[in-house]
Formats: sequence, structure tokens, C-alpha cells
Amino acid sequence: MSQEQLTLSIALSDNERTRPVIQGRAKVQSVKLLPTVVHPSEMFWRQLKFADFDISEMSMASLFIAVSRGDRRWVALPIFTTRMFCHTGILIRTDRGIRRPADLKGKRVGVPEYQQTSALWSRGILQHEFGVQPQDITWFMERNPDKSHGGSTGFKPPPGVSLNQIPESTNIGQMLMNGELDAALLYLTSNNLVDRSRVDVSSVPVIKPLFDDPDAEGRRYFAKTGLYPINHAVVVRRELLERHPWLAINIYHAFMDAKKDAEHEAGEVLKPYFETGLMDPKEQAKFKADPKAYGFVASRKVLEKISQFLHEQGLTDRQVPPAELFAASTLDL
Repeated sequence: MSQEQLTLSIALSDNERTRPVIQGRAKVQSVKLLPTVVHPSEMFWRQLKFADFDISEMSMASLFIAVSRGDRRWVALPIFTTRMFCHTGILIRTDRGIRRPADLKGKRVGVPEYQQTSALWSRGILQHEFGVQPQDITWFMERNPDKSHGGSTGFKPPPGVSLNQIPESTNIGQMLMNGELDAALLYLTSNNLVDRSRVDVSSVPVIKPLFDDPDAEGRRYFAKTGLYPINHAVVVRRELLERHPWLAINIYHAFMDAKKDAEHEAGEVLKPYFETGLMDPKEQAKFKADPKAYGFVASRKVLEKISQFLHEQGLTDRQVPPAELFAASTLDL
């Protein structure tokens, strides 16, 4: 008996690994996809608050938090569309005596959203690698409750954390420029309905990255921990998977096809090896397993670290096992 043809909406950010799905070059068997290209900040807010799409990318931190609080609308698939060394993007003002990560103690630091995955990774790495606790910093959050991920997951500042709401009349970029902030944990300027900063601070002499060589810091962290941080996974409506269990593997296969297509079409196949130090341009013998692999088994260690950081930082009341988030049929992939 053949599977029925489904028509499903899907929201994705536009990058080399999602583009083959968006453009219809990588297809989900027995499914017609109706794609919408959305910035992740807006996509996650729309999914968490309105459940606009049948399939989408999702913030790993927000998904863990939602599940920990009983929100079971979404089932994750081990398709990790975004991975990056988040802490290497920290920006500082050079006139605030910040020379190393430990100097962030006592400083005023902006963040688009406290619970977002990039912020979670950066705080966890600051804590475990450099001895900077979240409570050591005074935080300023740009997103308002009505357009934040936390507004839909019941976010409240963890005990002992000083968190201030940035007024709608300003934003992280303007506050950095005006000297009202000393640093920014993450700085987003892409046009979307959630983030407000638009100023390009890259040419402002008084603002620079915390790490003089961000790429080298990413390689150092990976060499020490073996962790290449995951930011986004793909999720599907639980009610859809309950009616059509075959969807999970079919979607997974489509994204695997898209990943292979993108890596070879765009010449991207070796990029993550250089980013993580698994391959040195002069020492190709270091070539090892794919650092951007899809699949639950290969990524379990990274997912467990996200769960650990969330619980340590007071964002979940228990350390959620990653298997609770993912489709049962994908746990051996």
C-alpha cells in the first residue's frame, strides 16, 4: 500500500544546507513542501507562540525549555542546520578594561534574548572555561516579552541573575555605541520582526571582538572538548508524526541529500574541518569524522551539554535527556 501524498508547510532559514530543500532540489518522499524563508529569530518566535508551520528549524535551547515545562507540540529530528562557536562572537568596548574573558565580571552585557541557544553556549563556555558565572554580569535583553521566545515558554530570570529589559526606544547596537553597554554576548542586525539592532558596528574603532583570533579560539575549544555547538534542529508537529510516523525518516533523508548537495555544489565540504581544526591546511592527515554530522548518535554528547548548561543556568528545573526531544525512529541514526 502506497503512502498518501501530504502537503506540508515548512519554514527554514536560508543557508547552504537548507537551500536545496527550499528550492525543491532535495525532496521529502510522499510530501509536497510549501517553503517559507524566515530569519531564525522570527521563525522560533512564530513557532513557539503561534505554531505557524508544520515543519521548521527550532532553537535547541528553547525546545529543551519547552519540553521541560510540558510543551509537547514539537518533535525534533537530528538535522542540525546551524552549528557555530558562539562565544567567539562576543563584542567588547575597548575602553572598558576588558582584555580577557574574566574581565567581563561586573560588566554590563547586552544579549538579544537570555534563553537563546547562542547565549546559552556562550555563558556555559565563559563559566567552564574562564570562570565567569552568569551572576557575575549585569545583563540587558533586547527582545520584549511579546516577541521573545521566552515569552512563549514562561521565561523568568534565574535566581541571582541581574537581567534588565532594554527599552523599545533603543537597542544593543545603540547602547554599545553610546557607552551604555560594555559588551554584547551576541549581536544580530538581520532584518526581522524580533531583533531591533541595525547598526553595523564592525567599523567602529572602540568596538571589537573579545578574542583577537576568534577562529583560533574555536579550534582551541573544539580540540579540548570535542564539542562543536549545535544551535538549531528541525522539528515536526507531534500530531503529524503520530498520524504519519514515516515522516520522520523521510524528512531526515531529504535533509541528508540537501547536506551532500550543498557541500559539493558550494565547495563547502571541507570548511567545517578547518573551522574545528580537524584538518590543518598543511596536515591533511587530521581528517576525521564529519564535525557537522546529522544523526542523534553522533551528536548525543553535544545535546547532553546543552541540557547540562540549561539546568546549571537555571533555565530548566531538571536536566532533560535529549532522547525526550527526538522522534523514537531517529534515536539510532
